[in-house]
Amino acid sequence: MEKSLFPAWVDKFFKSFALKASETVNGTKNPLTYLHKTMLRKTFSTTLKWGSVSSNGAIVRADVVALDSSLPLKRRDSVQTASGDIPKLGMKMYLNETIMTELRTLLAIGGREAEVLRNLFSDTKKCINGVYETLEFMFLEALSTGVTLITGDDSTGLGIRIDFGHPDDNKFGVALPWTNANATPIDDINNVIAQAKVKGNKLSYLLMDMNTWNLFKANTQVKNEFAFSLGFVGSTIPNVPNVDRANEFLKASYGVTIQIIDRQMLVEQNGKRTVTTPWAANIVCFLTDLNVGTLTYGALAEESFPVKQVDYQKVDDLILLSKYGTNDPVREFTSSQALALPVLDNVDSIYLMDVTDSVEDVQIEGDANFLYKTVLYTKASAIAGLNLANPGQPLTVGSSDAAILKAINKLSDEDELVFASALVPAV
Repeated sequence: MEKSLFPAWVDKFFKSFALKASETVNGTKNPLTYLHKTMLRKTFSTTLKWGSVSSNGAIVRADVVALDSSLPLKRRDSVQTASGDIPKLGMKMYLNETIMTELRTLLAIGGREAEVLRNLFSDTKKCINGVYETLEFMFLEALSTGVTLITGDDSTGLGIRIDFGHPDDNKFGVALPWTNANATPIDDINNVIAQAKVKGNKLSYLLMDMNTWNLFKANTQVKNEFAFSLGFVGSTIPNVPNVDRANEFLKASYGVTIQIIDRQMLVEQNGKRTVTTPWAANIVCFLTDLNVGTLTYGALAEESFPVKQVDYQKVDDLILLSKYGTNDPVREFTSSQALALPVLDNVDSIYLMDVTDSVEDVQIEGDANFLYKTVLYTKASAIAGLNLANPGQPLTVGSSDAAILKAINKLSDEDELVFASALVPAV
């Protein structure tokens, strides 16, 4: 490791380039917005231990798992509990000998300062945004699933799964999948709002991906209620035009607004790039507030023990940029590193709804049985299960199977497990 091969230029321009991260990322000319920068507040941690990364008394859990494990984890006894430091994130890039020779030629010619700067510092903005992309991925994955997975080059097929403990009684399905023409998204949303209100949580924001939004706006119930809000009278129901108009109607009628998460990212592993989507498909996340946690970060060892030959710049309090050269082969390196972790606060006030999670068994009305997930149970036990999961509910053995099914689909994931525990197979 040597001093940068362009020391005068680095001394003069490195700081200014480090402070202006590029607005062009991953091939798009549109500025990317990072929700982790607006929805998380930065918090400095001195210990950097998992146990110390806590919020409101809730300890963040970390597990060592195989990289092909499904999310979210269903059986905690299938993994090994881990403890350790906040993960170190980073990347590095280099200019090869060909580019270095071209830069030397440009300098010799003179009058090419802008082109030299563009080539010499092009990796600076990529390394900064590379850290931001990783933090954004972790944040969006955690917000939509309750967990995130961190991998590393030396993981040997393992990663660190961080589970923020989203409670199962805050997870819901829907009466009918939103792909069904008879689905009732407004009723599904109202059900979650009502369940949250019982716990003292006033929900104000719905976050969903573009595909879920397209299902929502094309739904008949949504279009009918939107038309009614406009005072529309006629045989042809107007379409929901855009999210802004939909939010005017939703805010006035239900006190909530929709925010669409339309984010894809490039991930490179073993030299191969793939496009990934951090937000879980078909998930609607309900929030009381858009401030949902902390971006917990710490000091890197290299800040305390800098290498003499390396030029450093600190960006956004948490990213350490380095610039240096090597001579075998001749290369100019730029690297970025950070100790940082998005941490969700108050998960008890975060609600998740899967718009494909629905019990749709075809019922045979008028008999003493009830079909649940393709298995016949006694109708009496189904009512007993509902009474156990939701005391005081009005249904009886005289209620229709359709009404019972609708009541089941309103239950949270945790309450549905309580319901299922009372079921008795039909003889």
